[in-house]
Amino acid sequence: MSQTQNEIQRDRPWLIRTYAGHSTAKASNALYRSNLARGQTGLSVAFDLPTQTGYDSDHVLARGEVGKVGVPVCHLGDMRTLFDDIPLEQMNTSMTINATAPWLLALYVAVAEEQGADTTKLQGTVQNDLIKEYLSRGTYICPPKPSLKLIGDVAEYCYTNIPKWNPMNVCSYHLQEAGATPEQELAFALATATAVLDELKPRVPAEDFPRLVGRISFFVNAGIRFVTEMCKMRAFVDLWDEICATRYGVEDAKYRRFRYGVQVNSLGLTEQQPENNVYRILIEMLAVTLSKKARARAVQLPAWNEALGLPRPWDQQWSMRMQQILAYETDLLEFDDLFDGNPAVDAKVEALKEGARHELANIDSMGGAVDAIEYMKSRLVDSNADRLNRIERNDTVVVGVNKWTEGEPSPLMGEDGGIMVVDPAVEAEQIDRLNEWRAQRDDAAVKEALAELRAAASEGRNVMPASIKAARAGVTTGEWAAQMRAVHGEYRGPTGVSGSPSNKTEGLDDIRDAVDAVSDKLGRRLKFLVGKPGLDGHSNGAEQIAFRARDCGMDISYEGIRLTPEEIVSAAIEDQAHVVGLSILSGSHIPLVEDLMKRMREAGLGNVPVIVGGIIPEDDARRLRDMGVARVYTPKDFELNTIMMDIVTLADPRAVAAE
Repeated sequence: MSQTQNEIQRDRPWLIRTYAGHSTAKASNALYRSNLARGQTGLSVAFDLPTQTGYDSDHVLARGEVGKVGVPVCHLGDMRTLFDDIPLEQMNTSMTINATAPWLLALYVAVAEEQGADTTKLQGTVQNDLIKEYLSRGTYICPPKPSLKLIGDVAEYCYTNIPKWNPMNVCSYHLQEAGATPEQELAFALATATAVLDELKPRVPAEDFPRLVGRISFFVNAGIRFVTEMCKMRAFVDLWDEICATRYGVEDAKYRRFRYGVQVNSLGLTEQQPENNVYRILIEMLAVTLSKKARARAVQLPAWNEALGLPRPWDQQWSMRMQQILAYETDLLEFDDLFDGNPAVDAKVEALKEGARHELANIDSMGGAVDAIEYMKSRLVDSNADRLNRIERNDTVVVGVNKWTEGEPSPLMGEDGGIMVVDPAVEAEQIDRLNEWRAQRDDAAVKEALAELRAAASEGRNVMPASIKAARAGVTTGEWAAQMRAVHGEYRGPTGVSGSPSNKTEGLDDIRDAVDAVSDKLGRRLKFLVGKPGLDGHSNGAEQIAFRARDCGMDISYEGIRLTPEEIVSAAIEDQAHVVGLSILSGSHIPLVEDLMKRMREAGLGNVPVIVGGIIPEDDARRLRDMGVARVYTPKDFELNTIMMDIVTLADPRAVAAE
C-alpha cells in the first residue's frame, strides 16, 4: 500500500532569501517587511559601497555611490531604522559585509539590545571574508594580516557571546564571478578557511575548537554547467570533511558539516534577451538543491534583469517565487540523495577533488592563502581571459549573445527600462541625516569611545567590545574605519595584470599591426590608461580590457580600484595617455564621469578620448556622450577585439585631426 502525499516525510526547505537593500535605511526596511510578508524566511542585507569600504556618506570617495548597490549605514540610527519593527531575536540575518564586519555586527548587537533581545539567541551571518576581497571584490581596507586578526576577533567574540551566529562566511561566490574554474573555486575558498582556522586555533581552549570549526560557513556560486556545479558542491562537502578531520582533528561529524548558502551566478546573466536569464537562474538553482548530500542551507537568487541595473521589488518577488515553487510544489524534498552511487557523478567529483588538492598543495607551499594572494589573483585573471576567449571564438555558446541573436523585443522592459533607478536626491538627504546625527550626539562620549577603540586595536586586544561601545556612543562608520586605517594602514591589492604579454596573442596580429602603425605616427608606444573611479571593486572588466590591450601591444597603465577622478586625471597627465578608459559597474557613472570630464578639460586634456564601460542604460549612455565621452560599452559588447580597434582609431592622430 502506497503512502498518501500527506504521510510522506519531507525535508525542511532551505532558508529563502532575497539579497536586498537600496537608497536609504527607511526604504530598505519597507522592502524587508514586504518580502517577509511574501514568504521570505531570512534577511540578506546588501550594504552600499561606502559602508562596505569604511567611509561615511559625505566622504569624497562616496560621491555618486550612496545607496546605489545597497543600503547606507553610517551609525546606530541608520541600523535602528533598517530593522524597525523587525524583531531581531526571531530573525536569521545574513549581512554581506567584510572589511567593516566587526563594526556592522557591533551596530546590529546594539540595536538588538535596544529591542530588548536576548543577544545570545541572535542568529545570522557576517560574511567577514577579506581574502576574496583582495582577489575579486575589492572592498578591503587594511593589509591581509591585520584583517585576518579582525576576522578572528569577530569569531572569538561570537563564540563567547552570540553562539548561534556564523562569524565568518568563506565566500567563493566572487571567485567564480572573477573567472575561477571549479577547481580554483574549491581550492581558494578552502585555503581561505584554513587560514582563518589557523588564526582562531590559539584563541580558544583545545576542547572548544571543534565547536568553533562548526560555526564556519560558506557562501558559494552555482554556474550554468549545473552537473559540474552539483559535483563541485559534493566535492566541497568531502574536502571540508577531510580537512576538518585530518588537519584539525575534529572528531564529531556534525562539526565537520559543510554548511553553505548560495547566490547563483550573475556573471552569466546577459543584457541581450534578458528574459532568458529566468531559465539560467532556475537551472543554476538546481545545482545546489537537487543533491540532498550537498544541498544549500540558504538560497538567494539574482533577478532576471541584474545585467541591466537594480531589480525592482516585483523582479525580486519573481525570483523568490522560483524558490517557493521548487521547495513546496515539487516532490524534491521527499527523496534521499538522487546521485549516490552514480558512476559519472562519482568520477567527476573525484576529478574535481584531485584538481583542488593539487591547487591547495601549491598554495600551502607558498605559506598559505595570505602569502599566495598575488599568485591566486593572477590565476583568476588568466582563467577569466580564457573564459572570454572561448565566448569570442564561439567555443562556448551563450544564447542571444554569440548565437541566435535575433529575437523579439522584451515586453518585460516596460517604460522604466525594466530596472529601478535610485533617486540622485537620496545622497544629499542621507548626508543631511548624517550631519544631524553628528550634531545631536555627545562629542565627549564619542571621543572617549574612539580612544578606547584605537587603544584596543593598537594593543592587539579584541576590537568587538570597544566597537559595541562606540556604536552606542554614536560613532560613525567612517570614524570606526579611520581608527583601523590609523593603526593598521591601508592596502592596495594586486591587479593580476603584469606588464608582460601573455601567451594568448594568437589571432591578434591585425590589431598588433594597427597598434604599431599608430604608435609610429604618435612617436611613441600607444599609451592606454585604465581607471576605476569611485568605490566599485568589481575589477574583472577593467582587468580583461587591460590584459587584452597589453597583448595587443599597447603600453598600458592600470593601478587597480578605488581612485578619485582627480587621481585618474593626474595619472593621465603623468603618463601622457593617448586614451583613457573608465570602468564603473556600481551605477555611479553619471556623477563620476561628469567630474572627470570637467577635470580633464581644466587640465588641458580635453582632446584625450575617454571611453566608459559598465552597466549603463541607453539614456545614461546618451548623457555620457553629450558630456564628451567618445565610446560607451556595456556587457553586450563582449568582443574585446572590437573595443581594441576602437582604441587604436581614437588614438590615431590623423583621425583626431580629421574630426
